[in-house]
Amino acid sequence: MTDVVLHIYDVTNSGSEKTNNTIVQINKIFKDGIGLGGIFHSAVQVFGEDEWSFGFCEQGTGVFSCPSGKNPMYTYREFIVLGKTNFSIFKVNQILRELSREWPGSSYDLLSKNCNHFCDEFCERLDVPKLPGWVNRFANAGDTAMEVAGNTALRFRQAKTEIVSASKVAYRFLLGVTNNVTNNVKNGPESPNNSNRGGSPRFQASWLKNIIPNGAKSSTSSEADNQNGVMPLPPTREDDKALLHSSSSHDS
Repeated sequence: MTDVVLHIYDVTNSGSEKTNNTIVQINKIFKDGIGLGGIFHSAVQVFGEDEWSFGFCEQGTGVFSCPSGKNPMYTYREFIVLGKTNFSIFKVNQILRELSREWPGSSYDLLSKNCNHFCDEFCERLDVPKLPGWVNRFANAGDTAMEVAGNTALRFRQAKTEIVSASKVAYRFLLGVTNNVTNNVKNGPESPNNSNRGGSPRFQASWLKNIIPNGAKSSTSSEADNQNGVMPLPPTREDDKALLHSSSSHDS
């Protein structure tokens, strides 16, 4: 069995002395004064004198090591013994090789996949307690806020889509009601023209009637019959005989 040690740093790699001092003060107030947490870098030491952590790089793994408590990019704060692991050094090296493949440097994310998340994963595989909550509390709070914002935006887009769909259905319904009312007024409720022949032909017929000039010549009865779809029957032989008989009577 060997100790698993967590090394914690203040994040002071901003490149600005003023910003770095501000971060140190924030950590003192929120961690030392209130106990909520702060902005920290962490690394895990197990077997040997090196600590292991995770950071951003464009290519290759983001897992790296350095002498424990001596990372030059940050300001060392403290260490915590998390527990003891029963794994051999061979098994620990195997776990580190697996993590190196699973944690590429390009996948680094300040809120959802940072050095503290890596140390949590490493400790879980070593079968020791995870990091204290205050170490990564700010990142977790920020990640939760981003998730809530994303879910809210998704719900808003879904609600907007449903409103648009409902509006289209309502428009089609009202259009159908309007067409039916228009046809009932023009043709009467009992008119055969109101039979179920679809909305579009009736609407087109009404539209065509509306554009006929008021001064247009009135149709004859036969033309009206034709317009109403009733074609006159052709004359029969009996009609011819009757017509001839009437003509001969008048001539005599």
